[in-house]
Amino acid sequence: MESLWFHFMRPCFYSSVDACCTAKMSVKAFELVPAVDRDHLMGDKARINIECIECCGKHLYVGTNDCFIHHFLLEENTTVKGTLTYSAQKLLVMYLGQKKPVEALKAASALERLIVLCDTTLSMVDMVTLEAVPSGGAKVKGVAAFCINENPVIGDPFCVEIAVISSRRRVVQVYMVYEDRVQLVKEVSTPQQPCAVSLDGYFLCLALSSQYMILNYSTGASQDLFPYDSEERKPIVKRIGREEFLLAAPGGLGMFANAEGVSQRAPVNWSESVIGAAVCFPYVVALDENFITIHSMLDQQLKQTLSFRDGHILQDFEGKVVLASTKAVYVLVPLPLERQVQDLLAGHRVEEALTLTEGARRNIPKDRFQVLHKRILQQAGFIQFGQLQFSEAKEHFRRGQLDVRELISLYPLLLPSSSSFTRCHPPLHGFADLNHLAQGDQEKVQQCKRFLISYLGEVRSTEGANGCREDVDTALLKLYAEQDHESLLDLLASPNACLLADSAPWLEKHHKYFALGLLYHYNGQDAAALLLWVRVMSGELQDSTRTDLYEYIVDFLSFCSDLDLVWKYADWALQKDQTIGVQIFTKRPVGKKSQSKEKTGQVNPDDVITYLGKHSQALMLYLEHLVLEKRIQREQFHTQLALLYTDRVLSALNQSPRPEQKLAAARDKLQFLLRESSLYRVQLLLGKMDHCEQLLLERATLHGKLEEHEKALHILVHQLKNFPAAEAYCIWGSATQDPAYRQRLYHLLLGVYLDVPGRGVAVGGARVGELEVAAVDLLNRHGEVFDAVRVLDVIPEGWSLELLRPFLVRALRGNMHARRTSQVALGLARSENLQLQHDRLKQRGGPVLLSDKRGCHLCHNTFTGPECVCLPGGTPVHTHCAAERVVRDSPAKRQLANTSNHT
Repeated sequence: MESLWFHFMRPCFYSSVDACCTAKMSVKAFELVPAVDRDHLMGDKARINIECIECCGKHLYVGTNDCFIHHFLLEENTTVKGTLTYSAQKLLVMYLGQKKPVEALKAASALERLIVLCDTTLSMVDMVTLEAVPSGGAKVKGVAAFCINENPVIGDPFCVEIAVISSRRRVVQVYMVYEDRVQLVKEVSTPQQPCAVSLDGYFLCLALSSQYMILNYSTGASQDLFPYDSEERKPIVKRIGREEFLLAAPGGLGMFANAEGVSQRAPVNWSESVIGAAVCFPYVVALDENFITIHSMLDQQLKQTLSFRDGHILQDFEGKVVLASTKAVYVLVPLPLERQVQDLLAGHRVEEALTLTEGARRNIPKDRFQVLHKRILQQAGFIQFGQLQFSEAKEHFRRGQLDVRELISLYPLLLPSSSSFTRCHPPLHGFADLNHLAQGDQEKVQQCKRFLISYLGEVRSTEGANGCREDVDTALLKLYAEQDHESLLDLLASPNACLLADSAPWLEKHHKYFALGLLYHYNGQDAAALLLWVRVMSGELQDSTRTDLYEYIVDFLSFCSDLDLVWKYADWALQKDQTIGVQIFTKRPVGKKSQSKEKTGQVNPDDVITYLGKHSQALMLYLEHLVLEKRIQREQFHTQLALLYTDRVLSALNQSPRPEQKLAAARDKLQFLLRESSLYRVQLLLGKMDHCEQLLLERATLHGKLEEHEKALHILVHQLKNFPAAEAYCIWGSATQDPAYRQRLYHLLLGVYLDVPGRGVAVGGARVGELEVAAVDLLNRHGEVFDAVRVLDVIPEGWSLELLRPFLVRALRGNMHARRTSQVALGLARSENLQLQHDRLKQRGGPVLLSDKRGCHLCHNTFTGPECVCLPGGTPVHTHCAAERVVRDSPAKRQLANTSNHT
């Protein structure tokens, strides 16, 4: 809320600004239509002038300076061109019997009375007959001015509340006017003589001799507004709404004030000589000596100026603005809102049009306003689109819920040929198409296309694309292809509604074959997609969209559910690159014979292996996938992979010069498989390596698989002389075995080192000294594994204790640790047993008392000794009675099964 003083103190330069901008800011909001002409009113009486007017529905009352009241019936007529005219029919003329002018007329339609001010006397006449009310109590004398309370505080529908300014005292009186009488209800004093008044509820807005003020006649509270000079200009006090008034302020300002004395609207700038004002929302109409000026309450701009000479009365009656010169009466007819808005839009005054539309919301039914507002927003969007103001246009399109096809239709060939869209009628814009808009400016065309790409990208996932998704996506695809936009592939790789029939020729035209393949795939035509991509790979078609197209095709085939297509193009892919091409099968789930290929899209590995027979590299990679990655436990796959590895190693060994790096890698793979797998055919592989002295390490591994550990260790120690490999063999060979098995392997290795008689292995190429050193190192490194007693039996007698000191220390420590660990375990077991016995005794409860006088519960004989069995509940019976009980299904039998003997 803004203080009235703030507006009043602003520099008064509005007049010059408005004068400069009148031509630019003008809009035809009203038409001045004659209602009662001079001849109809006064005939040939030249000295008769209009003093006041009142309008109630179709009834017009005119008060003249010769003390007559003229009653007219106004009929509205519409011409063929849609123009509104008025025809006036004089119904009655009444002379009030005095020689003073009729100063004011106010209709009280609920009472069918016309309140008349003449010669400072307030009286009432009948609205129909204009006859004076006979009762003497219906007059008030000494009245300078009066007004009717249009927001009465009483609930009586047959009573009118008025405020009266006394001509004799500085008071304002509030009266209740009835059909035949007037009753004073309140009298309020004022600091100065009032000269104009307006009443709303309890609030009086007064123009005093030097200032305006707001006065609550119920509480007496008052609020000074701003000063003015009543001698320089006529004050204006006009109620324009609930607890809101329009006032004429110094500097040619029309100020708004509410009941709290503050302004919630910016002032309008009218002329210094305004003599009357009215509000026809959203406009403020002001009358001066020569013109009618119309300002907007929404943006305070001057919208229209009409020439009107000798005007001296301006009143609004229930939304109808009526003016009068001294000789005639006119009606200021507002033009339809749509016409005003269209005039503004025609002048590209978008913001004014929107402001006017939104400001008139309260005067238009909700449904009609929504339709009107959306259309105006859409029109505004196209105007700003034509001016390349794309961000503003986009916002107006969004708010106006524009059918996006209206925009797409501006771009030639973007809408699908199958689209049933037709443009809105009447049209939202004046453009035939984009070429018409751009007038040959290609830069403007490109800007518009970039905007449409952005707009369609946003709108396609919103409700704005509902019902036209195919048109939107197809148009977006065409723009992406034409502009070589990076989002083309994203569009086709995600759910879309692009029409194949329209999109395919467009993509071919712009050489977007990869994108066309994606579109074929999205429409379920994988065969067409693959054929197109293969043609690009062969160079028959040119498309540089993806440099890794071959890898993409392989990946596509690996997920393709059509196995016929997979087999058709697999050979082509393998011929180009076996390493990459085999991914068609390695990325695909492994199928089983029992599964339906059509349903699962899986392939049987046996079929793949057969198919890859002519592609050895691919076959080996596929077998690696099955054996090493998928861990498929089938002897056939493991054996075939091992044979392929072996052949590869043998081939490398036979090459000259020998590829050492390649050979080492091949042997690493072979050795890993031989160690880790237990499913291959060992004898077959041994036969393949039997005469190859370079594969001794592999042969040793194979002997180990056959549990021929002595042969394996003999190869490692005596032929390869690889002592670390021999120790590693022992670790590998006993990895999944118990400690005894591991100890056996280490003793075998020690025996090979020492060439113990009876082992069946003779000392080979390794010298005795090297073997003894290796044996000592073995003992010292793994002493905890060996049986120390057996070791002492087999080592040479010439070895010193110092040489075996690490072994002996570790052996003694290991033995001592084992002994102490067993003692600890034994102690823990005894402790646990003792605890269990204690718990068992606690469960038994108290002692069982026996005597030679107490009988057995089963045989009823007395006890002869302390031996007994307790039944549940503590009942003692003979042990033989309990044993001889033969009723197996009885509860007693089942309970005896869980009893414990105690004496």
